[in-house]
Amino acid sequence: MSFDRPLASELEPVEIASREEIAALQLSRLRATVKLAYERVPHMRQKFADAGVHPDDLRELGDFAHFPFTTKEDLRTTYPYGMFAVPMDDIVRLHASSGTTGKPTVVGYTQNDIDTWAGLMARSIRAAGGSRSDIVHVTHGYGLFTGGLGVHYGAERLGCTVVPISGGQTARQVQLIQDFKATMIIGTPSYVLNIVDEFERQGIDPRSTSLKRGMFGGEPWGEETRRELETRLGIQAMDLYGLSELIGPGVAAECIESRGGPTIWEDHFYPEIIDPVTGVVLPDGEEGELVFTSLTKEALPMVRYRTRDLARLLPPTARSFRRLGKITGRTDDMLIIRGVNVFPSQIGELVLKMPQLSPHYQLEITRTGHLDEMAVQVELKPDLAALAATGREVVAKELQHHIKGLVGITTRVRIMDTGGVERSTGKARRVIDRREKKT
Repeated sequence: MSFDRPLASELEPVEIASREEIAALQLSRLRATVKLAYERVPHMRQKFADAGVHPDDLRELGDFAHFPFTTKEDLRTTYPYGMFAVPMDDIVRLHASSGTTGKPTVVGYTQNDIDTWAGLMARSIRAAGGSRSDIVHVTHGYGLFTGGLGVHYGAERLGCTVVPISGGQTARQVQLIQDFKATMIIGTPSYVLNIVDEFERQGIDPRSTSLKRGMFGGEPWGEETRRELETRLGIQAMDLYGLSELIGPGVAAECIESRGGPTIWEDHFYPEIIDPVTGVVLPDGEEGELVFTSLTKEALPMVRYRTRDLARLLPPTARSFRRLGKITGRTDDMLIIRGVNVFPSQIGELVLKMPQLSPHYQLEITRTGHLDEMAVQVELKPDLAALAATGREVVAKELQHHIKGLVGITTRVRIMDTGGVERSTGKARRVIDRREKKT
């Protein structure tokens, strides 16, 4: 399989700058970010005060380790707009992702933020081998999820032809890939593999299409999945990393000429790896929790945001920026089901709100083909144990409806007999993951 190497003249100067130049740019932009957060976001000003730091204390990059972390709890506490650093008149778009409670994590964008995002996604697609000659088939969801629109704007900025089909309608996806002669596909790896299955169900060789390459993100995936995508679809499969709290897709992207992990766009995002227990910054190459600070965001300046992802920082290869190692796990209990963030506590809160159900519940995660599925096991309260099958079905459908409305995924609900949900003498085991672990 051949790889096209971009010409040096096609790259932005910062992509091939020296590490000293990058560090100087980062320090300048970090100072501006912490100053903006301190002056415009009361919640962050109080956090700085509690940590005993002031923006003027940031004299060199090493000083940044003394500044406080930001977590999802900060976003939840200040819901919906308390972390914004600009007035709502300057906000041109809102996106949101599911949080640990019924309140989503809300992110806002100024017009400059949207322009920056489009530029970063254009850079990401170019790094993955894309160009204005490509027809890009976008299967990421559009709407409050950042995936679809983030990719869309970036592909248009690069000059690509965009097919904004979003997710679902899998048989139609197959038809349009053939009819429109798409050359690049972008989405979650699990859903694109589902499209591959549909090609084969229709008796069509997926390798016979015009597709040449793809970018995949929104959920963890590894080398085995890469091999399957490349072998069955006949493409070059590239990794795309993003985070709604930072901007969306386009925080990091794999470069086609080297691969080996997504290159972090360090001129816009400052990465750190910390010990998840002590918060101490770890050297490059050591595994720990990934922390990011936005360097150019106006609406939502994010200072030392704890992603909860466990990973390593790797040295540069095709660009001057460091790379992101494989994400090996998380420091919290968040699950990613078909690209959607799911916290067991979200399901627990919905169970507790239904008067027919006891507080005992358990989630069972399985994989059918390439798609993850979640079943929720619950119990009726003892005084309703004799409820007929039709009554149980009504309760199950009601909980399914609430989960779909809050979390955004379809689940199966199983009503168990009293004592049917596993009990524990210690911490309750809320999740049973029956998926085969893939590297």
